Amino acid sequence: MTPGQLDEVLGTPPVPRGTWEKEALYVSAAALRGREEPEALAARVRALPGVAEVRVRPGGFLEIVVTAPGELLTEIGAAGAVAPSPGTGSPWPDFPRTWRNPGFTVRYACVRAAAVQRWADELGVGGPFLPELLDGRQDRAVLRLLAELYGRRGSRDPGWAAYAEQLALAYHDAFEHAPALPAGDEEPTALHTARVRLAQAVREVLTEALAAVGETVPDRL
Repeated sequence: MTPGQLDEVLGTPPVPRGTWEKEALYVSAAALRGREEPEALAARVRALPGVAEVRVRPGGFLEIVVTAPGELLTEIGAAGAVAPSPGTGSPWPDFPRTWRNPGFTVRYACVRAAAVQRWADELGVGGPFLPELLDGRQDRAVLRLLAELYGRRGSRDPGWAAYAEQLALAYHDAFEHAPALPAGDEEPTALHTARVRLAQAVREVLTEALAAVGETVPDRL
């Protein structure tokens, strides 16, 4: 179940909440906006495949838990290529190229994600994408931030720079502790394939965020 699929029923994309470490939770105020009986809307959402639970909270808000948060990767990149915004200056300096510079953190995340895709081809990582395998803590932390993309695209104040910094930090943690590539003599697995897909999504979203603040995406630093 993806935010886009939920949008088709709710009439607006749901908003991710919590850390997603234990449950992938979205919140929706669709019943209030559409003046629909919350329990009736909740019943319609519960009938969707990939929805684990729907809770109706005071005030008519719906809390929606999905079974495989990784499915949202199938929608990432739907906005297409984004050109740098004209007249927009980067919020970050080029130097120092250390972790103290948020700009370096973001650009290096792009470089790492691109490298994962290159190395995956060389190491024979492939096969079908199984989103349910992205269930580790680091994977879920990245997915939680990727789920914010839908709301930020429609926001008057999307905060692209701060968002890119948060996503980059989460991806660096995943890169180092939830590897997308086999090590040594290890054979490629379906989990590697899923994490390579996650790296692709991170790069696509960071590309969009960087373009919004007037930067192009580096392949190398």
